[in-house]
Amino acid sequence: MDDRRGSATGSTGPVGPYSLQDAAPSSRARRSVGAKLTRTFVKHYIEMVVVMLAGMALLAVPARRTTDALWSQVDGNDPTLMLARMGATMTLPMIPWMRWRGHRWQPTLEMAAAMVLPALGVIALSETQTITTVWLLMTLEHIVMLAAMFAVMIARPEEYSGTPAQSPTAAPR
Repeated sequence: MDDRRGSATGSTGPVGPYSLQDAAPSSRARRSVGAKLTRTFVKHYIEMVVVMLAGMALLAVPARRTTDALWSQVDGNDPTLMLARMGATMTLPMIPWMRWRGHRWQPTLEMAAAMVLPALGVIALSETQTITTVWLLMTLEHIVMLAAMFAVMIARPEEYSGTPAQSPTAAPR
């Protein structure tokens, strides 16, 4: 009989008839769990990008009309206003989406900050005339925003690698 399980007479080791080696998950099982967590993490990131793009597409016209009505003296194509609108239209849908997916307020607001701070940064670059090319400012805003969102997710892998309801930091439903 296998010497890890005791003798043929039925004697057992310290944890019963099987050793701790038998209880440990195989490397194949660990890879499978790791792959599932990675897929879940990537899926969550893609979902957030889709929500962000949908928000930008669906809210662009209402946001433009709102800012035109509120600040009629400001040109609607003003780079500062455009960058602020873009940041808002991407961030605002993310908040209810994350709450609906079961995230607590803290991670939700961290993600919102990861989206708002890059917008404020490029607005500062525009206002100080450091960068004056609008397409470059918009591109920079998106690149930094996507990187910041990824950084927030990496900082809380348990929040974004499983269903939030299973996370130790899950929001009450």
